[in-house]
Formats: sequence, structure tokens, C-alpha cells
Amino acid sequence: MLNNLSAPFFGIGLHVLVAIFFAVHAVRRGQNLYWLIILFMFPMLGSIVYFFVVYLPEMRGSRGLQVAKNTLINIVDPSRELREAREAFDITPTVGNRLRLAAALLESGAAQEALEQYRQAAQGPFENDPALLAGMAQAQMATHAPADTARTLEKLFGTSPLQRQQPALALLYARSLAEIGAPNTREAFESAMRVANGPDTKCFYADWLVRHGAAEDKTTARSYYEEVVSDSRHWHEHARHVNREWLRHAKEALALLENR
Repeated sequence: MLNNLSAPFFGIGLHVLVAIFFAVHAVRRGQNLYWLIILFMFPMLGSIVYFFVVYLPEMRGSRGLQVAKNTLINIVDPSRELREAREAFDITPTVGNRLRLAAALLESGAAQEALEQYRQAAQGPFENDPALLAGMAQAQMATHAPADTARTLEKLFGTSPLQRQQPALALLYARSLAEIGAPNTREAFESAMRVANGPDTKCFYADWLVRHGAAEDKTTARSYYEEVVSDSRHWHEHARHVNREWLRHAKEALALLENR
């Protein structure tokens, strides 16, 4: 009976002791205050997160663990990169720090502010920088300026032809042309399909084919939607979570085609 009573108390005490150990480590290493809050509010989970995010990478110095650390930090403190990027730019307003701030703003959903930062960065010798042009194009599309997006990407592809092979940029270019009704939209989508044949690319292209294509194009569109549904059976859990909206979109599009 004593053994049955002591086990839970020992378990709780162990979690708290481990949390205290990591809290002391956090204080000594000058970690942010939120780690103490996490450790004491959620002793077990907080200790596990702290172990992988801070303690183990510090002990091992592993590059892979550093990636895991950044991922977990983004989960725990999603605004950290934007906060640090803004602080870095305020202290040292270099073009590099401005681009970091613009990328963080875009990631956080502040596309208009990001675009202003990219425009400021483009007023100088870095106007043809690939990272600047790629980020600016994404911000322009996010602020509903497809014509500007297309022009920026054409400038990027002209100065850095290999950027055409970047899946995200190839798809973004096709989407921007589709938005403005450009005559070379089909060619752009075909190019995107050669380098980025994921569910998003297939759905965007299929949508365009349904709206603008002939009867045979609608058959091709149907095949792309069906590929998304078929491919989903082989997705691992993370891929299924990330692409769940595209899967839903493909199923709904197939249902609409069936009713036409």
C-alpha cells in the first residue's frame, strides 16, 4: 500500500526537480523569462521542450539539433524572429537586416509593411539581389498586385536565370500571369509543373484549365485533381496536415466537375 501511495508523489516530485534543474540552468545562461514560466506552469512538458531546445544543443552543438531548436522556439514563441529582426534593424539598419525584417514581416502576415521594407532595400546597389526580388514578389502577390509580381519575377529571372527552377517562384509566376490574364499563362504553369508538381501546383493549374481551357483541358484538370486525391493516400501524417486544404479543394473541384 505504501508503494502504491509513494509512486505518484515520487513522479510529481521528479518532474518538479527536473524543472527546477532546468530553471537554474536557464537563469545561469541568461535565457528569456518565458522559459521559467513554461517550466513552472508545465513542469514535465516544459522540461522536455527545454531539454531539446536549449540544453541538448548546448551540450552537443549539433546542426540538426539547432534546426529542431529553431522549430520548437517558433512554436513556443512565434513572434521571436520578427521581434529580433526588428531589434537588429533598429540597432544596425543595414540592407541585410532590412531584408531579414522584411522576410519576418511577410512570414507574420504583415505583407504591406514587408513590401515597404523591400522597396526601401531596392533603392541602392542591391536592387537586383535575388533574395530581395524573390521576397518582394511574394509580398506583392500577398498585397494583391499580380502585375507587379510578374514584373518583379521577370526581372529576377532575367538577372538570375536559375531562379526559374525554384518551385515556389515558378508557381508564383504562373499564378501572377493567371491573375492578369497573360497569354503565356499556360506555358508558365507547364514550367511550374516541371519543377513543382505538388498538390498546390496541380490545383492552381487545374483551376486555371477549368476556367480558361477547352473540353480536353477540363479532362486534364480532372486528372490533376484525381492525382492529388490519389497521392494523398501515400502522404505521411505531416504532409497530410500541411496539404489538407489542397486535398479538400481537389475533392470539391471533382464534385463540381461531376455535376456539370
